[in-house]
Amino acid sequence: MKAFSWKIASLILVMAVSIIYIMPTAVMYSKGQSQPELWPNKKINLGLDLQGGMHLLLEVQSEKAVYLNLDARINELRKKMFQGQIVPKMVKRLENTATLAIQTESGEPAAKFEELLKKEYPDLRIANKAGDTAVTDYKVNLIPEEADQIKKSAVDQALETIRNRIDQFGVAEPEIRKLGENRIQIQLPGIKDPKGAKELLGKTAVLQFRLVDEQHDVQQALGGNVPPESEILYETAKDPVTGAVIKKTPYLIKKEVSLTGEALTDARLSFNSMDNEYYVSLDFNREGARKFADITGQYLQKRLAIVLDDAVYSAPVIQSKIVGGHAQITGNFTQEEGKVLAIALRAGALPAPVVTLEERTVGPALGMDAIKKGVISMIIGTVVVFLFMAVYYKMSGVIANVTLFMNIIIMAAALAMVQATLTLPGIAGFVLTIGMAVDAHVLIFERIREELRNGLSPIAASEKGFERAALTIIDSNVTTLIAAVVLYQYGTGPVKGFAVTLSIGIIASLFTSLIVCEMIMDALIKRSDNKTLSI
Repeated sequence: MKAFSWKIASLILVMAVSIIYIMPTAVMYSKGQSQPELWPNKKINLGLDLQGGMHLLLEVQSEKAVYLNLDARINELRKKMFQGQIVPKMVKRLENTATLAIQTESGEPAAKFEELLKKEYPDLRIANKAGDTAVTDYKVNLIPEEADQIKKSAVDQALETIRNRIDQFGVAEPEIRKLGENRIQIQLPGIKDPKGAKELLGKTAVLQFRLVDEQHDVQQALGGNVPPESEILYETAKDPVTGAVIKKTPYLIKKEVSLTGEALTDARLSFNSMDNEYYVSLDFNREGARKFADITGQYLQKRLAIVLDDAVYSAPVIQSKIVGGHAQITGNFTQEEGKVLAIALRAGALPAPVVTLEERTVGPALGMDAIKKGVISMIIGTVVVFLFMAVYYKMSGVIANVTLFMNIIIMAAALAMVQATLTLPGIAGFVLTIGMAVDAHVLIFERIREELRNGLSPIAASEKGFERAALTIIDSNVTTLIAAVVLYQYGTGPVKGFAVTLSIGIIASLFTSLIVCEMIMDALIKRSDNKTLSI
């Protein structure tokens, strides 16, 4: 009697919780709402293949993170050489390589440089040394361990930055995961603006404030006479309607970076009603505000270029010292372009450029078609199974059908409870679980039939049947559960969806077949005074 009461209590509790968690989803989809309104405000999330969206496979060009690391050291290295009374004739990174080319005077200056490198930069090493009595040329590389660490950190940082950007872009239930050494897989279900998302994810968003080189003529630089401490960058004007490039204005920009976007605390889109244009308002942290005030105070009447991803957005003349840590980026961009730019700046710069290796877009219509076909296949499979059980096992088969229906309700509620994502393979997991649950009931019923043929009473045959079939059912289900866990651990999105529904279904099946089914059969047998068992 105690066991029976425990079974009833567990059944009532599980079914009550299941109904509570499944109702918000049922009401939400019946009313066409985007979010559940009923408590506990949880729903069954649909995957990319069911509700449509975007799939992207990105590759982080981690080698370029090493280039950026070396570029950031050039000015510091040059200053330390001057402080050590070493006159650098050349300090630059060779194009498309992770090698610094450094030239000093031979003799004592060269010896001082080697000592400086050894003392101040233990992660740099001299790969090649050549020259004559006048000058010495060095080729300097990062040690392999440091280069590998920079590459790994670049991918990890890119993953986190992309996740932050997507969160701010407002995509629900995104899936972002690292693949291999330098690839990132992204799935964005239900996304309404695939073009804007792709632009946001690919934007490096390296923001720099750099002085315009007004001591040299930009036209001479365009002719090939570019000063070693400067480079040519362009400001691009676009048609606000068509997006076509109207004009490209060249600037001679100093390579030395005065301030970077790392000092930002906020970036937001604003609108200037007087000029009828959008701009991005920037706020710096305390250290950034101090540096910005120092720069604008030191270079009055000079032009300070706002450079983003090697493109000049504006180059205003500094009219007065700017305190308070506020700045603006103007660039004749649209509202959507400004929104993407603000999000990218808030989420932080990517440590290296990313390229799109694979892109797939699933339309909502295709997703709805997949849902209909998946649901139809599940209904047909379930109905056929229910009919077979009812015809072949009579009343016992009807009891099995009731527990199978409970099994489906528990699975759906569990998906909503854990906020799992239902995919098309997940629906296949539903169907497979129903088949496994039926298999468990078949094992139990055939064992009961065998005991009845041996002359046992219905109640005794039922008890023996459940007892002897339980171990076999548990063994087979646990081994399948282990396989599902492995699939979830190492599989991709659709495979994970299958593994989740299969795992939940196995646990629900064990509960309904070994506890609920036995409880109902015992109750029916006792009502018939242990004389008959319809099986």
